[in-house]
This record gives sequence, C-alpha cells and structure tokens, in this order.
Amino acid sequence: HTRGISSIESFAQRRNWALGAILKPLLRKIAMKTYDYIGKRMPRVDSRAKVTGEARFTADLQLPRMLVGKILRSPCPHARILNIDTSKARCLPGVKAVITGQDTHGDKWGVFRYTLDQQFLPTEKVRYVGEEVAAVAAVDEETAQEALEHITVDYDVLPAVFDPMEAMAPGAPLIHEDFPQNINIHVPINVGDVEKGLAKAHLVREDTFMASEESYFQGEPYAVVASFDLDGNLEIWMPNAGPHMKAKPLSNALRMPLNKVHVRKIAIGGAFGGRSEIAPGDFICALLAQKTRRPVKIVYTREENSIATRQGHATITTIKTGVDKTGRVLARDVTCYMDGGAYSSTGPIATSVPFLCMEQAYKMEHVRYNGYRIYTNKPIRGMIRVHGRG
Repeated sequence: HTRGISSIESFAQRRNWALGAILKPLLRKIAMKTYDYIGKRMPRVDSRAKVTGEARFTADLQLPRMLVGKILRSPCPHARILNIDTSKARCLPGVKAVITGQDTHGDKWGVFRYTLDQQFLPTEKVRYVGEEVAAVAAVDEETAQEALEHITVDYDVLPAVFDPMEAMAPGAPLIHEDFPQNINIHVPINVGDVEKGLAKAHLVREDTFMASEESYFQGEPYAVVASFDLDGNLEIWMPNAGPHMKAKPLSNALRMPLNKVHVRKIAIGGAFGGRSEIAPGDFICALLAQKTRRPVKIVYTREENSIATRQGHATITTIKTGVDKTGRVLARDVTCYMDGGAYSSTGPIATSVPFLCMEQAYKMEHVRYNGYRIYTNKPIRGMIRVHGRG
C-alpha cells in the first residue's frame, strides 16, 4: 500500500515537471504577446536627445527681441529696507525695465493660507543673504550687470539668528512678527498611549540624531524664460516638476486669469524635490516681461543656484524607543526640530514626512510625534527626498 502511494506521487511529480517544461515557455510567449511593457526593455523617451545634445533646456531657448534679466540680492541676513534708489539704473542705455517690491501688488505666497509669508520681491524686510531685492531687464548681460551696480539700497540691519534651537529661545529676534518663538509650524501626532507602551517595554533607549542642511545642487543652474503675447497671455519656461504648481501662484501674484498663464514643460537637469513649487525668479522674470512687452531670460549663476534656490532642512531629532524581549517596537516618542530658513515654502508638508517615513517602516500601537519647523535667517528650505534622515 505504501509502495503504491509512493509510485503515484512519483508519477505526479514527473507529470508536473513535464507539464511545466511544456507550459512555461508557452506562457512566457503568451505574456510577451499580451503585455506591451512587462518583460520588455523601456528606454527613456528623452535619452537620445540628451545624449546627442539635441535636448533643449531653459537656458538654451532663444526668442526674438529677448532681453537679459538680472537680480539684485541682499548682502544682509536680516534687515529692514529703508529705501531703494533705481534712478541711475533706469537711465543707463540699454536698460528696458527696473523693478522692486513697489512694482508688485505686495501679495504674499505660501503653500497654505496660514503660511502666506513670502513676497517674491520684499517691500519691508530681507531675511537671508541672497534674497531678491530688485531686478533689471537689459539688451545684454553686461548692461544688466552694470545696471545692478547702479541700484542703491539703504538697510537698517537687524539681529540675525542661524540656529533653530537659538531661534526658539526667549528673547531671540523674531524673523516674522506673527510667529512666536520663530516656530513656523508644529505638527503633533499622538496615537495610543506612549507612556503605557514605554512602561511595558523590556528596554527603553533614547537617541538624538543630527543631519546638516544640504543644497540639491542640480546639474542645471536655475533658468527662466517668460514672454507675453499681444492678448496678454503669459508663456513661461523653467525647470519644474509640476506645471500647475507654478501656474496658480503666478496667476495670483500677477493678478491674471489662470487660463492666461501657460507654464511649458522642458528638459530639466535634476529636481530632487527642489523644483516643485514657485520660485521668486519665476515671478520676477514674468513681471519683467510684462513691463517690457518683450521676452526675458534669467539664468542663475552657480553661486545664485547655491544660495537662492530651495535647500534641504537640517534636522535635530530625538527618538525614544521601547521594545519587548524579542525586539519588537512597542512605543516610540519622536521630537524633530527642522531648520526651515526664512520662509515657509513647502516646509509645512515636509514637517510631517519624517513621521510618515518612520510610521510606515514599523508597526506600532503607541507612537507620538512632534515636528517643529523653525524660522532662521538662512535660504529657504523645501521638499527633498528622504525627509527625516539622521
């Protein structure tokens, strides 16, 4: 009886092997015919253009009668703007437009309504070295650069703070008067009972991790080209990871109908989260084009690209973890301080992401997270891959 069962099992195994040998190649052929992408090589659609040099980036664009735009930046980390004299720059031959915050509607931008804190051209204060103060459009780069040298700005220098923990301390200079202790955003998340979970833990460990701020440093320096047609439609090119995230803020800042703002997608040399939202250079280039009724191109220098574009947050994170005897995480208490720089940008979203990354990696019944984004007199921090790195 036992020998008979063994024979049947042996036959079944041989039969399954034989069927597998026949069916697997057949199924593979069917799959290859059925699916357009699975199991097939998928080359990038832009690879050939980039390898051959045919791909056009924003700085490569050339439009008829195009002017060169340049931006005057603050040498002060924190100061009130007392006066800006642009009279000499306006008189320089070849200069077609000079703009300051007084040429704007004075509106503030922010990802959320409660974080409207940034003027693309400030009218009252500068809050970091490199912040945009004025801009010119001229017939060539040399003339535009000379025009910047003819603009005089009077500053009342204010105390500055560069460390997030010092910025929260009593008596620290307020970077934005409406935000006590320079706390831009606080994200509290509390699930379960952390104290109860830690009390049940076999081992409790507390660690503090620090991560430095970092520049995205894309291969392509930031560049913008803007042009208006005779019907008042704006056509604008810049490195971007989401055209609609640029179009809406531009329409608001320029007070134009949204259907008249056309953000064009173009090849970009890196993003990493730093080119997701509107940048002051986008607005400034568009305003210069609107004033001159001619196309305008602004190309950042490598220095400008390092100090005047979005950067990654520096973080100070304390994590208290309780585990059972098997090492399973029972409870975790996380406090994260993020150096947000001078303005909100996408920082309120970024403040939540460290919790999401941690919560998705572990299954925990008891978890508490307090994320604080702090204003400092540094360039603006925004979204970047791997938030909460330690």
